[in-house]
Amino acid sequence: MNKAQSRQAVWLASLLLAASGGLLLLGITVGSTGIESLANMQRDPQAMQIIWQIRLPRTLGAWLAGALLGLAGAVAQGLFRNPLADPYLLGSASGASFGVALAMALFGVSPLATQWVARLGLTGAAFLGAVAAVLLTLLLAKGVQHTVRLLLAGVVVGVVLGAVTSLILLLTPDIMQAMQGFMLGTTAFVGWPACALLASAFGISLTAAWLMSHVLDGLALGESTAQSLGLQLPQIRAALVAVLALSTGTAVAQTGLIAFVGLAAPHLVRSVVKTTHGRLIVLSSLMGAVLLAAADVLARWLMAPQELPVGVLTAVLGGGYLLWLMHRHTGRGAGL
Repeated sequence: MNKAQSRQAVWLASLLLAASGGLLLLGITVGSTGIESLANMQRDPQAMQIIWQIRLPRTLGAWLAGALLGLAGAVAQGLFRNPLADPYLLGSASGASFGVALAMALFGVSPLATQWVARLGLTGAAFLGAVAAVLLTLLLAKGVQHTVRLLLAGVVVGVVLGAVTSLILLLTPDIMQAMQGFMLGTTAFVGWPACALLASAFGISLTAAWLMSHVLDGLALGESTAQSLGLQLPQIRAALVAVLALSTGTAVAQTGLIAFVGLAAPHLVRSVVKTTHGRLIVLSSLMGAVLLAAADVLARWLMAPQELPVGVLTAVLGGGYLLWLMHRHTGRGAGL
């Protein structure tokens, strides 16, 4: 990596950190009560509570969830050597949806089920569902030795669990409205405990992914080349899949299904700077954080005092970006 690319990477990281700070400040001013809560914060206890207990943790939680999705997107695209890979490829999104739908259905079935759901919580159900889906994908793929088999197994698990989730919704229609909020994605219920959990998962995932980034650099040269370099591919692949499951499962459990952030963040970074996977993972995390934090602020502001589901906004904006990207590359005869 030459000096010019290093300077570009540092410049981009600085810009994203500055944007993160600006969005954090902007996030505490946007809400159903507008900027008045900020102005009255010193003399109104309710305004103080709105800022410190609702807006600030929500904005910080959106930033952390976006960082996890951006990191997972960079890992997934490097692991599968496919620029169209996204964090949900191993079935984690469908597993999380299945876990939440099952918990909601059991909640109204029996007192025992009610106690179980109350103790575990929908967040725990979503995380366990996401991890279970990834484990099922690994079981069907017979490990992590074959990337294509792993990818296909993830698609199969996603389709099957999606169908089972639809069946649960069909049998228990009273949970459809609550389930819709999870499937559209929202940051409205993120509090300080969720921020602590997201921050812990992000710290672990970022450290592990960065330490294993040299393997992704090797895989970019081809599997045979990576093996000739002496890289322990099966073991490190399994560790990268664990990072992917942890980061995606934690983000989805706290914010629901947020589309396109994990897919678009690495693309946006690569459009600015060509770099190694170590720096790509860090920059993609920052890019994903900025994207989701900005989408969260927009979702609260566009239709204030009402708000849009943030997952809908990211899907529209992310889908538009990818369509533009495909159109731009069509004339060049190149892939994404």
